[in-house]
Amino acid sequence: MAVRRRTTKNPLPDRLRQLREMRGLSQKELGVLAGIDPSAASPRINQYERGKHAPNFSVAAKLAEVLGAPAAFLYAEDDALARLILSYGNTSMTEPAPRNTSGSASKRRSR
Repeated sequence: MAVRRRTTKNPLPDRLRQLREMRGLSQKELGVLAGIDPSAASPRINQYERGKHAPNFSVAAKLAEVLGAPAAFLYAEDDALARLILSYGNTSMTEPAPRNTSGSASKRRSR
């Protein structure tokens, strides 16, 4: 018996745009914060949001990190699931993206 794969629209373009707009960032700002060259940042994010190109997972994860959301949010096909992912990640759709100003990515362990 052959297994049929359900074909669905890639949710990443819409989720990326939704989150970027809610964070109040331009396409260029998001791209630059994610480490994309400033001259290519806006066109690349635009292509991702239009679905013309899809970022690889590491780029998508970096974009999600900059936007303060789990990477899984970008791939959630269902709106209810997307909300659940954000709440699980302690993220609100209305909170600004967290900014790392300390320059340190290390975490302290509580004892």
